[in-house]
Amino acid sequence: MAGGASPQKAILYALAANAGIALTKGAAAAATGSTSMVAEAIHSVADTGNQLLLLLGLRGAGRPPDREHPLGYGKVTYFWSFVVALLLFSVGGLFSLYEGWHKLHDPEPIESVWIAIAVLSVSMALEVTSLRGCLAEIAHERGSRSLWRWVHESRSAELVVVLGEDVAALLGLATALGFVALAAVTGDPAWDAAGSMVIGALLVVVALFVAVRIKSLLIGRSADPGIVAAIEREIEADPAIDELLNALTVQVGPQLMLAAKLRMRPGLSIDEACAAINALEVRLKQAIPEVGWCFMEPDVRV
Repeated sequence: MAGGASPQKAILYALAANAGIALTKGAAAAATGSTSMVAEAIHSVADTGNQLLLLLGLRGAGRPPDREHPLGYGKVTYFWSFVVALLLFSVGGLFSLYEGWHKLHDPEPIESVWIAIAVLSVSMALEVTSLRGCLAEIAHERGSRSLWRWVHESRSAELVVVLGEDVAALLGLATALGFVALAAVTGDPAWDAAGSMVIGALLVVVALFVAVRIKSLLIGRSADPGIVAAIEREIEADPAIDELLNALTVQVGPQLMLAAKLRMRPGLSIDEACAAINALEVRLKQAIPEVGWCFMEPDVRV
């Protein structure tokens, strides 16, 4: 069950880090002519824009329900998260692959290698800070689950995207550092071009992984298994409920919709059953704040 995770805080960590890194890498790319550095600068610019899109999604998701959207605008976050995955794939991945391929056939020597190495090292430190902030927010939500299991089960699209970006950024920086060093040691700028292509391939893989995770939320995914279990326990503990026949949940942004079919205890009048169901809905929303909408269908033993 979620326990106070703040996607907005994780996004702001990443936004601050990526904005500073993008400016630094851009200056270093201009000074050194390194293709790997150009790829990394483009990657950071794309990541900075991505964070702004995620913040836009969070703001849009906070709009109240209306006649046209009775369940609110929570899924707006999934749309913008998917757009971010597409941008990471195209602007980050494909452009880096193109740039590396182009420079591989028309290599240029790297100037002032020490600038590139220093910038990449500082950028890695900043990305570690961003990743730690993201992991701290994830820890509130994942509980005792492993990080890998959380990634597969999480309904928090923004945190999944930020985590994917941070991991890709760190791996990309390490790759760029290694290939720039190889180019400097060997005197062969082809290593630098190859580094750009490896970074591009890495970004494409991460973007596809993130897109697959977000796709299931866009289609309509059930709530987190821990929350579903908590809902079932709360319903089954109600003395007016004889049996929980079925419970369906759909994640709608930060909140979820619950529809349940209940077999009521024999002997209850219609008024008593309605009062029991109304009280149950209140308790559910108090115990599990993620529950935004409840639709209960009573049944009787036949």
